[in-house]
Parts: sequence; structure tokens; C-alpha cells
Amino acid sequence: MGSSPRNLLVLLYDGVQSLDVTGPVEVFAALGHFPGRDAYAIRTVSPAGAPVRTSSGLTLVPDGELEGARPGPGTTVLVPGGRYCVDFEPRLTDWLRAHGGGAERLVSVCTGGLLLAEAGLLDGRRATTHWNACERMARDYPAVTVEPDPVYVRDGPVATSAGVTAGIDLALALVEEDHGRDVALTIARHLVVFLRRPGNQAQFSAQLAAQTALRDPLRDVQQWISEHPGEDLGVEHLAARARLSPRHFARAFRAETGVTPGRYVERVRVEHARRLLEEGGEGIAQIARACGYGTSEALRRAFVRTLGQPPAEYRRRFGAPRG
Repeated sequence: MGSSPRNLLVLLYDGVQSLDVTGPVEVFAALGHFPGRDAYAIRTVSPAGAPVRTSSGLTLVPDGELEGARPGPGTTVLVPGGRYCVDFEPRLTDWLRAHGGGAERLVSVCTGGLLLAEAGLLDGRRATTHWNACERMARDYPAVTVEPDPVYVRDGPVATSAGVTAGIDLALALVEEDHGRDVALTIARHLVVFLRRPGNQAQFSAQLAAQTALRDPLRDVQQWISEHPGEDLGVEHLAARARLSPRHFARAFRAETGVTPGRYVERVRVEHARRLLEEGGEGIAQIARACGYGTSEALRRAFVRTLGQPPAEYRRRFGAPRG
């Protein structure tokens, strides 16, 4: 951590996802508003230095040519995701294979992780990418340990993130690493993203991670769970709301949502507790009761099991500053 000058080299190419570029770049660029801190020197490059057309139709004009770029100590290389059909742009993968290892940090956003994998830079490492590309990464690059759930994964000098906005979460985490928590949180508030998600948080909310049930009674139960996390959410009570027997309800819920009722309830409760820890000043015991855990210890076990850290540590790292 410190204020020494750092460089950010951003790779551009035809079909790149514009938000994968602009989201993280806005985070790093915001450091320039902090007096006494050296801003990141941000440079964009593309093959032959040509303007690129993004997947949404916008045109981005790079600062220079990819071919002459040589990352070194103090340089973070950012590889955004984009639209791939069959083949990768060979100039990108060749450059990454030849020069990517010279960077201090390699960072990918969304399907940019596939470019790193194609260049062999993820071999022997843990990585993630957009949920829709995780199966492809695991199939095509067996030397990579793919983790489909987290919003981002750090493995040594390489950091990979999930779909689009997860790149902002990862960029904020890197700014915190370089310049401290207060700076990162101030940037988050400035960009109105409020607070960062921890890397091991799931890519989806509980409602998105599970499928929506086909039948109205089960969909209604899903909605009721999300609105009443502190209620008795045992299978018997939920089955009664759906007017089904407990056994029939449990089978149907899992068949239509892909998770058991108990697992779904835990996801909703942890998600609700996480928001309360981030946003408010309630005590942990009070939050535990509000989320249906009853005791602080039950909440602590659920957090460690789901997020890998206890509630107090989560609040310390991701809670809104007080006062």
C-alpha cells in the first residue's frame, strides 16, 4: 500500500465490451481527485493502434499500438471481455503470451479471462469469468481451476472477474490494495456503486442464482421468503403456504429452482444480513434476529460457511463509514 506511481495498460480490440473497459478505468481514474496521491497513468492500446468498435457499436480510439507496449514493474494490464466467435484475435493472444508475464498484475474482466487462458497465463491458477463462459473455460483449458461462483478471484499476480460490473468490484479491491480502504470507499461512493462486494460473494443474488419456479404457488413462496427472512421458514411452514405436503413441496421446489428449500432460505438470509451490515448500525445480535438466525453464533456460522468470514469482519471491511 502506498502512493507510488502506477501504470494501467488497457487492451482494446474490435468487439470489446465497452463497460468492461470504462467501469474499471473510471475507478482507477478517480484516484486523480485525491490530493497528495499519484494518479494511475492510464494508457489504452489496440492492434496497430487502430480505433476499435465495441460490441455495443461505440468507437474507442486508443492511445497507441499494442505491438510496442511493454508492461513492467508497477504496471497492471487490464484485459476486458468481448464477443468471441470461433477464433481469438491472434495479435492479442500472441502479445499476452510474449509480454503479459512482465506485468506486475494481470487483470481480466468478464470473458477477458478466456484471452488470458488462451495465452496460457492462467495455467495452474484459479480463475473465474462470466457465468455463461465458465463451462467453456473449464472444458477448453483443463490446466485452469475454474471457480464459477465468485465475482472475482485473486491468484498471485493474476486477478480474474465475472461479468461486467464485477470488474468494478475488482478494480476497487486493487485500489484498496494500493492506496487503502478509505480511498477505495470514497471512490465507490463517488461512482454511486456504494460498497464493494467481496470476491467470494456469488455472482448472482439468491433470487437470480436459483431458477424461478414454474408454478405460481412456488413462485409466491420464493417471493415471500425474500420479503420475510426473519419468519419461520421451515419446510413445513413453506409447504403450508404452497398448499402442498412437506415432502411434495421439497421435491417440487428443488426440481423447479435447482436448490433445496433450506439452501435457498440460507442464501436469502445471508444476503439480507449482508445488506444490513453494509448499510446500517444495528448490532450483530439484532441483525441475526431480523434475518431469522436467532443468535449471533448461528449468523456467524452461516457467514463463515457462505462468505468465508464472520459478520464482524465483513462489516469492518465493507460497512459504510460511521460518523
